[in-house]
Amino acid sequence: MNQALLEGKNITVRFRSGTDAFDAVHRVDAAAYPGEAVGIVGESGSGKTTLARALVGLQPPTSGEVWLDGDLVVSASQKVSFPKSNRWKVQMVFQDPYCSLNPRLKAWQGVAEAVQVWQGLPAHQAKAEALRILASVGVTSEQAEQFPRCLSGGQLQRVSVARALAPKPKILVADEPTSSVDQSAQAQLLNLLCRLREERDLAIIFISHDLSIIRYLTSRVYVMQRGVVAESGPTQRIFDHPEHPYTRLLLDSIPGRRQLSSRQPQ
Repeated sequence: MNQALLEGKNITVRFRSGTDAFDAVHRVDAAAYPGEAVGIVGESGSGKTTLARALVGLQPPTSGEVWLDGDLVVSASQKVSFPKSNRWKVQMVFQDPYCSLNPRLKAWQGVAEAVQVWQGLPAHQAKAEALRILASVGVTSEQAEQFPRCLSGGQLQRVSVARALAPKPKILVADEPTSSVDQSAQAQLLNLLCRLREERDLAIIFISHDLSIIRYLTSRVYVMQRGVVAESGPTQRIFDHPEHPYTRLLLDSIPGRRQLSSRQPQ
């Protein structure tokens, strides 16, 4: 493979102190390459979201490094904190769009705000660009005029994706992107993310407890258990020939696993 676009090396995130201290993530290596869809999967509490937040600079690691596009952007030992000059390259789509969007701003205003910050456009141009981005993810002009409280979960998550696209990033980190979306909108949202990856040559890291989503979307996967990577490798190999007992346990819990394991990754 080429040089990793985003890479965490020996990442540890420790919470609390003294006898109450515990490692939510312990000495994890993880990487995503240009244009790649990679999954991080595990049960609730496995450390997958904490790892994702460390990779995008939202959670300072206790130890380890993060490299982005060849630059050292986070280092616990060297006191390097994610510089703004690199932050546009990686953006996060959060699990709960209701909490990630400003309730006082209309949909287009929230995206235009990000456009102004990252692209430096004047207000009238930022609005036009925001409406263009929203349209590209399936948000209509009427929906763009609505406040978050007036939109459905699926519509809100599309607005969140549009806001994440405003800086023209090289990589998206999607944390349980369908968890707040009704079932009818889940497939549409996942197909949207797949289309955006292909059209924009984006790398996407999908964080999920749902192995069927990971199987459908990714070509490579990290399986996390209690803060460590239990197993990693090509998604098809992990699903067809899991090596770790924990991975086998997760796979055995999937309804219709036999049919799922025979599918090819998208």
